[in-house]
Amino acid sequence: MKTAILSVGTEILFGQIVNTNTVYLSRELNALGHDVMYHYTVGDNPKRLSDIIRLAFRDCDLVITTGGLGPTEDDLTKETACETLNDEMVMNEEQLKILKERFGRTGSEMTPNNLKQACFPSRAEILKNPQGTAPGFVLENDGKYMICMPGPPREMTYMFEHEVKPFLASKADGVIYYRTIRTYGIGESSLETELLDLIDAQTDPTLATYAKEGEAQVRVAAKRATEEEAQAAVEEMIEKVRDRIGEYIYSTDDEDLAQVVGRKLMERDITISSAESCTGGLFAKTLIDIPGISQVFDRGLVTYSNRAKVEELGVNSATIEKFGAVSEETAREMCEGLAHVSGSDICVSVTGVAGPDGGTEEKPVGLVYIGAVFNGRTVVKEKRFRNISRAWIRNASMLAMMSLVNEFLGE
Repeated sequence: MKTAILSVGTEILFGQIVNTNTVYLSRELNALGHDVMYHYTVGDNPKRLSDIIRLAFRDCDLVITTGGLGPTEDDLTKETACETLNDEMVMNEEQLKILKERFGRTGSEMTPNNLKQACFPSRAEILKNPQGTAPGFVLENDGKYMICMPGPPREMTYMFEHEVKPFLASKADGVIYYRTIRTYGIGESSLETELLDLIDAQTDPTLATYAKEGEAQVRVAAKRATEEEAQAAVEEMIEKVRDRIGEYIYSTDDEDLAQVVGRKLMERDITISSAESCTGGLFAKTLIDIPGISQVFDRGLVTYSNRAKVEELGVNSATIEKFGAVSEETAREMCEGLAHVSGSDICVSVTGVAGPDGGTEEKPVGLVYIGAVFNGRTVVKEKRFRNISRAWIRNASMLAMMSLVNEFLGE
């Protein structure tokens, strides 16, 4: 169904909270085969909310709202939806009983304004909310549907998974299956060019390319009568994509590059250590975020100064003096020195100019050298990243480190 997501809450418009609900719902709805056409955000104002609901239903068959289902006077989503979709509010005795029992269990006082959380449009199908006190609901009008859910992300995601997904599945005329191919080392425009014949000829399965910081992705989706048929169609298309851009693919299961590297390291019991300059420990931090990585991650050294490179890694001071801290030679001695110090199977290093200042004509901001040692073989790669921001260059450098380690690990 053509779908609009409507976020309700003045606090969102004021920037007081980050609206993660829309990101989550867009991803989930697209995966289910529903076309998300619009994102709307409106404050706690019944007239503006009613106007947006009417606007959304001009083009869409499904409108999903989050927020505005609480007990306070500014929580008006339910009442506004009811009036806009030509219904009337009634007390739901079952929900009233559940509400009283919940307050009784917690020993909290049930104030009069809580009673509104047991009132719903008369035609509404109630959506349970064991995570909070505000149930959601589905309201049908002239063959179109409005689904209203609470705003707190924990409550909303639980309700979507356990209540909304089964409802939407019951309205589907087929099964959607999709996979996300993740790549490194190829831009979105080049990726699309490589796949253009497949994209132009697509009917089902469909291909869609996306850019993400430092990488590009391809979403392959199919709709069939059964999940098995949809899965088979997607797998066949993935092989066609692999034939064209296989050298850039690091995952066909929507895994982060760090997750892929961490999994391979742990599966093969290969130990790793890192020595970082311009990234300031970002590589180590990213790996350490992976549960169980202590099995293989030995140490991460932040050797930011020249002195630290010499004292901690054994880099020759003459090398730094002759070639500079940002050089192929220094990156090589950093990873080889780390291998001597740590004894890890893989040792990776990075040194570069992260900016925004400090670059020269010879060594501009964004110049980075990545080094790695594995099985007695040392590889050093030069990268020249765009001077977008200090954080962007650091993240791009971290991804380049992960990519080099992934190359060593192979398939």
